[in-house]
Amino acid sequence: MDKRFLSFLAVIVLVFVGLLFIGKKDAKEPASTNTASATNHVRGSGSKQVTLIEYGDYQCPACLTYYPIVEALVEKYKNDIVFQFSNFPLDSIHPNGRAAARTAEAADMQGKFWDMYDLLYQNQNQWASASNPQPLFESYASDLKLNLDQFRKDQSSASVNSRINADITQGQKIKAVSTPTFVLNGRKLVDNPPANIDSFSKLIDDEIAKQKTTGG
Repeated sequence: MDKRFLSFLAVIVLVFVGLLFIGKKDAKEPASTNTASATNHVRGSGSKQVTLIEYGDYQCPACLTYYPIVEALVEKYKNDIVFQFSNFPLDSIHPNGRAAARTAEAADMQGKFWDMYDLLYQNQNQWASASNPQPLFESYASDLKLNLDQFRKDQSSASVNSRINADITQGQKIKAVSTPTFVLNGRKLVDNPPANIDSFSKLIDDEIAKQKTTGG
C-alpha cells in the first residue's frame, strides 16, 4: 500500500479522534450561562410561617397607592410574617422604572435598600416624569450618605441589571403581568388585591390561622 496513502489515513484518524475528544469535553463542560439570583429584600421575623411578596415598580402609581398600606401591614405583622419586595419594572409604560430599580439595588450594595425604597416611593411624583431622573437619584444617594462613585458604578453595572431581570423572571413564573402583584404564601392575589388595611389583614390572619391548623 502507498506510504503516502497510509500517512493521509493516519492524519484522518487523528483528526477524528481529536474531534471526538473535544465533543466529549464540551458535553461535560457546557457554556457558562447567566446564573444571577433573584433579590432577597425582606423584613419581618416570619414566626407564623407566612410570607407576603410584592412584585412592584417604583414608577407605578398603583404601587405608590399601596405603599402606605404595605408599610402599615409590615409594622402590624412584623413579628408574624415576612414581607418581601421584588423588582418588576414595566419597561413599556414606565420609562424610569428600571432606572429606579437600579437605584435601589445600587443602594442595597451599600446596605441602604429599604432607605432608598422609601425615598423612591415618597418622591415618586418628583422623579417619575423627569426626562433625566439621574440627578434626583444621586441626590437621594447623597441624602443617605452613600459613596457616590461606587453608587454610580453599581447602578450601571451588568450584575445589578441581572438581579432585576432575575426578579422579573420569578414574577413571570407566577404569571405577574401588572404591578403591584402580591403573592401570599405562594398564592397570587389575582385581579383585585385588598384595597385597604382591614381587608388585607383578614387575608393575612386567615393564612396565619391556616398555618397554625396545618402545623405549617
